[in-house]
Amino acid sequence: MKKLILLVLVTFVGTNIFAQASSDYDVIHLNDTSFKEKVYDFENSKDWVFKGDKPVIVDFYATWCGPCKKIAPVLKKLQKEYGDDIQIYKVDTDKSPKVSAAFGIRSIPSLLFIPMKGKPTMAQGALPQETMVKAIKDVLGVEAPESLK
Repeated sequence: MKKLILLVLVTFVGTNIFAQASSDYDVIHLNDTSFKEKVYDFENSKDWVFKGDKPVIVDFYATWCGPCKKIAPVLKKLQKEYGDDIQIYKVDTDKSPKVSAAFGIRSIPSLLFIPMKGKPTMAQGALPQETMVKAIKDVLGVEAPESLK
Protein backbone atom coordinates (compact mmCIF):
# COMPACT_ATOMS: atom_id res chain seq x y z
CA MET A 1 0.00 0.00 0.00
CA LYS A 2 2.85 2.41 0.81
CA LYS A 3 4.36 1.76 -2.62
CA LEU A 4 1.04 2.52 -4.30
CA ILE A 5 0.66 5.80 -2.38
CA LEU A 6 4.25 6.73 -3.18
CA LEU A 7 3.72 5.93 -6.87
CA VAL A 8 0.55 8.05 -6.99
CA LEU A 9 2.30 10.90 -5.18
CA VAL A 10 5.32 10.82 -7.49
CA THR A 11 3.07 10.69 -10.56
CA PHE A 12 0.97 13.62 -9.30
CA VAL A 13 3.97 15.78 -8.40
CA GLY A 14 5.79 14.92 -11.64
CA THR A 15 2.70 15.76 -13.70
CA ASN A 16 2.33 19.12 -11.96
CA ILE A 17 5.99 20.00 -12.48
CA PHE A 18 5.70 19.12 -16.17
CA ALA A 19 2.48 21.10 -16.54
CA GLN A 20 4.12 24.13 -14.95
CA ALA A 21 7.25 23.84 -17.11
CA SER A 22 5.26 23.50 -20.32
CA SER A 23 3.22 26.62 -19.51
CA ASP A 24 6.24 28.82 -18.73
CA TYR A 25 6.29 30.10 -22.30
CA ASP A 26 2.63 30.91 -22.75
CA VAL A 27 1.21 33.99 -24.41
CA ILE A 28 -0.09 36.20 -21.60
CA HIS A 29 -3.36 38.13 -21.74
CA LEU A 30 -3.27 41.71 -20.47
CA ASN A 31 -5.98 44.25 -19.68
CA ASP A 32 -5.76 48.02 -19.23
CA THR A 33 -4.33 47.72 -15.71
CA SER A 34 -1.83 44.90 -16.28
CA PHE A 35 -0.60 46.56 -19.49
CA LYS A 36 0.32 49.66 -17.48
CA GLU A 37 2.17 47.47 -14.96
CA LYS A 38 4.07 45.23 -17.39
CA VAL A 39 4.56 47.29 -20.55
CA TYR A 40 3.89 51.03 -20.42
CA ASP A 41 1.86 53.37 -18.21
CA PHE A 42 0.02 55.15 -21.01
CA GLU A 43 -2.10 57.20 -18.57
CA ASN A 44 0.69 58.74 -16.47
CA SER A 45 3.59 59.06 -18.90
CA LYS A 46 3.80 61.19 -22.02
CA ASP A 47 7.20 59.81 -23.01
CA TRP A 48 7.69 56.17 -23.92
CA VAL A 49 9.09 54.27 -20.91
CA PHE A 50 9.13 50.52 -21.45
CA LYS A 51 8.71 48.54 -18.23
CA GLY A 52 9.61 45.11 -19.61
CA ASP A 53 12.75 43.08 -19.09
CA LYS A 54 12.77 41.49 -22.56
CA PRO A 55 11.50 42.41 -26.04
CA VAL A 56 7.73 42.18 -26.41
CA ILE A 57 5.07 41.66 -29.03
CA VAL A 58 1.57 42.85 -28.15
CA ASP A 59 -1.27 41.35 -30.19
CA PHE A 60 -4.31 43.64 -30.17
CA TYR A 61 -7.22 41.35 -31.06
CA ALA A 62 -10.91 40.56 -30.54
CA THR A 63 -12.55 37.19 -29.96
CA TRP A 64 -14.89 37.67 -32.94
CA CYS A 65 -12.08 38.57 -35.40
CA GLY A 66 -11.32 35.87 -37.99
CA PRO A 67 -7.79 37.04 -38.89
CA CYS A 68 -7.02 37.33 -35.15
CA LYS A 69 -8.01 33.69 -34.68
CA LYS A 70 -5.80 32.77 -37.64
CA ILE A 71 -2.60 34.21 -36.12
CA ALA A 72 -3.28 33.09 -32.53
CA PRO A 73 -1.66 29.63 -32.99
CA VAL A 74 1.30 31.23 -34.78
CA LEU A 75 1.90 33.59 -31.85
CA LYS A 76 1.59 30.71 -29.41
CA LYS A 77 4.15 28.72 -31.41
CA LEU A 78 6.53 31.68 -31.60
CA GLN A 79 6.32 32.18 -27.84
CA LYS A 80 7.22 28.54 -27.23
CA GLU A 81 10.05 28.58 -29.79
CA TYR A 82 11.65 31.84 -28.60
CA GLY A 83 11.11 30.96 -24.93
CA ASP A 84 12.69 33.49 -22.56
CA ASP A 85 14.09 35.64 -25.39
CA ILE A 86 10.78 37.47 -25.95
CA GLN A 87 7.33 37.79 -24.39
CA ILE A 88 4.10 37.83 -26.38
CA TYR A 89 1.09 39.53 -24.83
CA LYS A 90 -2.50 39.65 -26.07
CA VAL A 91 -4.88 42.56 -25.46
CA ASP A 92 -8.58 42.07 -26.19
CA THR A 93 -9.62 45.43 -27.65
CA ASP A 94 -13.23 44.96 -26.53
CA LYS A 95 -12.22 44.37 -22.90
CA SER A 96 -9.34 46.87 -22.79
CA PRO A 97 -10.55 50.03 -24.52
CA LYS A 98 -8.15 52.42 -22.76
CA VAL A 99 -4.90 50.79 -23.91
CA SER A 100 -6.38 50.20 -27.37
CA ALA A 101 -7.29 53.89 -27.65
CA ALA A 102 -3.88 54.96 -26.33
CA PHE A 103 -2.23 53.17 -29.26
CA GLY A 104 -4.86 54.26 -31.80
CA ILE A 105 -5.97 50.72 -32.63
CA ARG A 106 -8.51 51.00 -35.44
CA SER A 107 -8.06 47.65 -37.14
CA ILE A 108 -7.27 44.22 -35.80
CA PRO A 109 -5.14 42.31 -35.57
CA SER A 110 -2.53 44.94 -34.84
CA LEU A 111 0.87 43.86 -33.57
CA LEU A 112 3.06 46.14 -31.49
CA PHE A 113 6.75 45.15 -31.59
CA ILE A 114 8.59 46.59 -28.59
CA PRO A 115 12.40 46.39 -28.50
CA MET A 116 14.35 46.82 -25.26
CA LYS A 117 15.69 50.15 -26.48
CA GLY A 118 14.01 52.58 -28.81
CA LYS A 119 10.41 53.14 -29.83
CA PRO A 120 7.86 50.42 -30.58
CA THR A 121 6.75 49.60 -34.13
CA MET A 122 3.17 48.78 -35.13
CA ALA A 123 2.18 46.30 -37.84
CA GLN A 124 -1.36 45.61 -38.98
CA GLY A 125 -3.00 42.50 -40.31
CA ALA A 126 -2.57 38.77 -39.98
CA LEU A 127 1.13 38.54 -40.71
CA PRO A 128 2.50 35.16 -41.77
CA GLN A 129 4.97 33.44 -39.45
CA GLU A 130 7.95 34.22 -41.69
CA THR A 131 7.17 37.94 -41.58
CA MET A 132 6.85 37.86 -37.79
CA VAL A 133 10.19 36.03 -37.46
CA LYS A 134 11.81 38.68 -39.68
CA ALA A 135 10.25 41.49 -37.60
CA ILE A 136 11.43 39.85 -34.38
CA LYS A 137 14.97 39.89 -35.79
CA ASP A 138 14.85 43.33 -37.41
CA VAL A 139 12.79 45.27 -34.85
CA LEU A 140 13.38 43.38 -31.62
CA GLY A 141 16.97 42.34 -32.37
CA VAL A 142 16.36 38.71 -31.45
CA GLU A 143 17.70 35.94 -33.69
CA ALA A 144 15.34 33.12 -34.59
CA PRO A 145 15.93 29.78 -32.94
CA GLU A 146 17.19 27.00 -35.23
CA SER A 147 13.71 25.45 -35.32
CA LEU A 148 12.38 28.54 -37.16
CA LYS A 149 15.23 29.06 -39.63
